Amino acid sequence: MKRVPANAAYDRATIEAILDAAIVCHLGFAVDGQPYVIPVLHARVGETLYLHGSTASRAFRTAGSGVPVCVSVTLVDGIVLARSVFEHSLNYRSVVVLGTASLVEDPAEKLAALRAFTEGLLPGRWAEARQPDRKELKATAVLAISLAEASAKVRFGPPDDGASEDGALDVWAGEIPLVTRSRPPIADPLLRDGIPLPEWAARFRRPGLVEPED
Repeated sequence: MKRVPANAAYDRATIEAILDAAIVCHLGFAVDGQPYVIPVLHARVGETLYLHGSTASRAFRTAGSGVPVCVSVTLVDGIVLARSVFEHSLNYRSVVVLGTASLVEDPAEKLAALRAFTEGLLPGRWAEARQPDRKELKATAVLAISLAEASAKVRFGPPDDGASEDGALDVWAGEIPLVTRSRPPIADPLLRDGIPLPEWAARFRRPGLVEPED
C-alpha cells in the first residue's frame, strides 16, 4: 500500500473483523474493457469470502468465469475536521480483496454459504425461518473468493495538523463520530396475531457496526 502506508493493516484479525462487521461489499470486474462495480451481500467463512446473487445475473456469471475481480468494503466511523480544508479526512475501516472468484456448484457448500449470509446478518434467524428449497437454491448464485490477497486500511483519531503551522489558526478542529443505529423492529402489517417478536430481533446489535440508542 503506497498511499498513507501507516494506515495499512495486513493482519488477519483486522481484515476479518472489518469484513464481518460490514453488511454490504462492492464487487468490481471488467467486461470487454468496461468496468462494473455492484453492491452485493457477503459472508466470510474461514479464509473464504462468499458473495450472494442470482443465477440470472450476468455480473455473477462473468465474475465467476475466472476474470480478475476486486471486492471492497468500507465502514465510515467519523468525519475529521482539520484547520485547513486540505487536511480534512474521514475515520474509516476498509478492506480490499483481489483475486478470482468461482461459482459455488456443490449444493452442500452453497447451503452452508446461505446459512452464513443469514446468520452473519441476523444471528438466530436461520433456525426460525423456512430454509431454501431446491428451486430457490437453483435460482441463487454464490461466488467464492479466497482471502489470500487481502489488505485493510484504517484511520482513527483527530486531525493531523495540530502540530503544524496551522495549529495556530483560530479554526475549530476535531472529529464528528458517525454510527449506524438499529431502530425498533416494525412488524409486517399482514403478520398473523399471536406471533411474538423474536428476542434476538428485539435486542439486535451488529458487532463492530450497530450502536445502541442513546
